Amino acid sequence: MKPHHLYAAAALMLVFALTAAVAQTQLNSGQVANSLAAVSNTGLSMTGAQMRQAAMDNVNNYPGALPPRPLSFPQMANLAQFVVTVEFDFNSAAIKPSSYRTVGAIADALHNPILLGYGFLVIGHTDSVGGRQYNLGLSQRRAEALRAALIDQFGVNPGALEAVGLGEEQLLDPKNPTSGVNRRVQLVNVGKKFCFGRSGEQFQCQ
Repeated sequence: MKPHHLYAAAALMLVFALTAAVAQTQLNSGQVANSLAAVSNTGLSMTGAQMRQAAMDNVNNYPGALPPRPLSFPQMANLAQFVVTVEFDFNSAAIKPSSYRTVGAIADALHNPILLGYGFLVIGHTDSVGGRQYNLGLSQRRAEALRAALIDQFGVNPGALEAVGLGEEQLLDPKNPTSGVNRRVQLVNVGKKFCFGRSGEQFQCQ
């Protein structure tokens, strides 16, 4: 199994700017859970659909082979997030078997009681190989494939996950746009989404 490269992100000014990277042979679900639990009182006021539209607008308004500047969502700077490599077949949304353990560890983290009731964005990013508009679609399919695996195979609450594909609009290493470090999945805690009554019933938080 190839080593999985983890990037612990805290207090990011831009989503693509990660301050630390730790290579591990096996993802630690406790580390993921603790990183995603570092929530503030700030939630994300925009939806995944709005983020996808912003990425499309960036392609249309600033055409070219590469984004002239990374797309920024300043609201996300203070949200708890975690970045991990999930490998897919070339030009495909099929998750490689070498990443199954990683997906399982992500699911274990999302089942952790400290994350109960929170909502998460599953954001897919690509490198610059291929056209920008095509990469938006590819990253969306990959984010949806990971979301589906977490739900169908590991029982994560489907209402807690929203898939967003941003293509190459937030390159982690703009100077090396085809580098593998740009191919990553970002998990973002967008705040409390589900609340629970005294008898354990679940309802949408107001």
